[in-house]
Amino acid sequence: MSSATSLYLDFEIDAGTPAAHALSLLAAASGAATIASVLIRPTDGTSVDEALARKLVAEAQKRNIAALVTSSLEDATMLGADGIHLPWSRDIVRQFKTLKLSAPAGTVIGVDAGRSRHDAMEVAEAGADYIAFGVPPHVEDRAKAAERQLDLIAWWSEVFEIPSVAFDVDDPEAAHSLAAAGADFVSVRLGPQDTEAAAVARIREFSEAIRTPEPAR
Repeated sequence: MSSATSLYLDFEIDAGTPAAHALSLLAAASGAATIASVLIRPTDGTSVDEALARKLVAEAQKRNIAALVTSSLEDATMLGADGIHLPWSRDIVRQFKTLKLSAPAGTVIGVDAGRSRHDAMEVAEAGADYIAFGVPPHVEDRAKAAERQLDLIAWWSEVFEIPSVAFDVDDPEAAHSLAAAGADFVSVRLGPQDTEAAAVARIREFSEAIRTPEPAR
């Protein structure tokens, strides 16, 4: 079991998100509790404004938060990001190995392994900085998928030292269970529809939920 679980902010923005609003959300979230990393990514089917993404990366780093993006290595370098998060795909192992060959030393590369133990082990052995297990939005039986995610996190925690990240965490109760199972990071999602007050409340709830997890069984 992980000795401590940290928050990982999954921050969705789109091209229409006002810069002032996005920056105020990030500031409110980081002021509410300690956040280790932030993933700056577009909402589904949209694109991220380059100027806004650059501002968010700089703001996160100013607050000692590692900033990651989901785009290409070139975009990550251009934006000044600390690294890249690779969302799950059927050829995720090949994607990661190709990216790893060209990434500068020190670039953080995290990989979402979906529900494949084999893919998780293969990318970990190839040098991934963390392995993520999520619940894809198209999954209809979310309760069953959440149970599978919990099992994957517990298995990974018992066998491997490379950090795990639990993505697509629906509520503080799920965050608590994942932390108890050994997740090194639990994601909390914010988006352009959120207010500062809502962001603060959610961050505090998740922070409290992962603080004192019960021992895994």
